[in-house]
Amino acid sequence: MTINSIKIVLLIFVSSTFLSCNGQEKSERKQTEAETLAIGKVVFELDKQIWKIFQDSKGKYWFGSNGNGIYYLDGNQLKLFTTIDGLVNNTIRGIQEDIDGNIYIETAEGISKFDGKQFTTLKAIKSSYNQWKLNPTDLWFGYNANDLYRYDGDSLFELKLPRKDLKKAFGIDTLIGPFNSNNPYSVFGVSKDKDGNIWFGTFVAGAFRYDGKSFLWFDEKELSILPDGRAGGVRSMIQDKNGYFWLSNFYYKYKINPNLPKGYEKIKAVDLPKEIAKLWIWNSSTNSYKQKVDDKILGFNAGITDKEGNLWMIMYGGGVWKYDGKTLSNLEIKSDKEYVLLVCIYQDSNGTIWLGTDNDGVYKQNGDTFEKFKLKK
Repeated sequence: MTINSIKIVLLIFVSSTFLSCNGQEKSERKQTEAETLAIGKVVFELDKQIWKIFQDSKGKYWFGSNGNGIYYLDGNQLKLFTTIDGLVNNTIRGIQEDIDGNIYIETAEGISKFDGKQFTTLKAIKSSYNQWKLNPTDLWFGYNANDLYRYDGDSLFELKLPRKDLKKAFGIDTLIGPFNSNNPYSVFGVSKDKDGNIWFGTFVAGAFRYDGKSFLWFDEKELSILPDGRAGGVRSMIQDKNGYFWLSNFYYKYKINPNLPKGYEKIKAVDLPKEIAKLWIWNSSTNSYKQKVDDKILGFNAGITDKEGNLWMIMYGGGVWKYDGKTLSNLEIKSDKEYVLLVCIYQDSNGTIWLGTDNDGVYKQNGDTFEKFKLKK
């Protein structure tokens, strides 16, 4: 056989092998997609109550409802996953992704892991020696834990925050009122700062910062029970351009300063006109929400720092607020409803901001306004 003949034979062999492998890869990909599509139900609109929004590493969107499961948006196809598909519970309180692309869904009854094909439920380990660590790839969960959970990819550890003298700090007697049935240290918010430190906002025990070695406790009264008896919880912790942290309230911001006795400084954040200091409260006699002017501490229940460093904060019935470092402004929400009750805020990889509501589905940023999100027909 000549050298040219050998070259031709080798070329044919390599080409056929490549085409075979390529075809097998496409076949496996189609099979995986088919398996993924085998669970869930195709639907054409989101639930009215959307409490969590998340975009995964593949660019797909997840919308967590308050009792009706989780929605998955791929292009213009919307699927709904519920307990029928293996989800541990239909009330969604958090959505995260690990470095391998698995999705973790916090619910009212535990945490579900979705690997692209099926849901499994994580089992918590109550460690007597408290597995406190701070690894970059760890996931942290606050919902449905005694305090909180840390997941290292293999094990889900249930952890306890350091116990403090809450009566001395806040005047709270944990043996009476709502505290004998609710844990004051229940984690309502988890956030990582620019330096990789982890922050925990609690029900009424203030806020904690963990640097992997020690805890810094923020024992300010505005982070616990308010003068009018409200306990909103520290649900959102965001860091501004100047390194200050905003902890679920508009009145004060905080900055780490090891040279001070408390380890941080606290200064006034912004001046709020009285006309915007409003609070939504539940009227049990009419089964509806009503609005009243509140000249005390005004809090936000969710917030983000956008890619330009601006702060975005939402109040349940008080709209969307943007702070650029100098001015606090309100952005319009176009709606057929009189009031849109906001629960969550999220910025996707394109820089677009999304809002989840308690009564009107999802809103999507369009320039300087937000418009109701609907599937394209």
